Amino acid sequence: MRRKWIFFVAPPAALLVIALCGEVVMHLWNWLIPAIVGWSQITLWQALGLLVLSRILFGSWGGGGGDRSRSCQPSAKRWAKMTPEEREKFRQEMRSRCGGFGTPSGEFNEPAP
Repeated sequence: MRRKWIFFVAPPAALLVIALCGEVVMHLWNWLIPAIVGWSQITLWQALGLLVLSRILFGSWGGGGGDRSRSCQPSAKRWAKMTPEEREKFRQEMRSRCGGFGTPSGEFNEPAP
C-alpha cells in the first residue's frame, strides 16, 4: 500500500526521460548533420522517430531476464567447460571458417575446389 505513489510518479518520469532523449538527439542532429553532410534539421518528433527506428534496427526491447542462449556465456567459461576433444573440434571448425587463418606453424589450408 505504501508504494502507490510509484503509479503517479513513474508515467510522468518516463515521459520526461523520453522527451529529454528526443531533445538530445534533435540537438545533436541539428548541430552535426547539417554542417557535415548538408541535410536539413529535424523536429522533436522526427528525433523521437529516429530513436524508435534505431531501437528497432539495432537494439532490443528489454526482457533482460529469462533463458539465455549458450552463446551469451562468457567465452572463458565456455572454454573451461569444454573437453579437450571439444576444444580441438572447435579449433578445426574456426580454421575451416577462416580459410586457414591462425593455423599452427603458419601453414595455410587451401580451400576445396
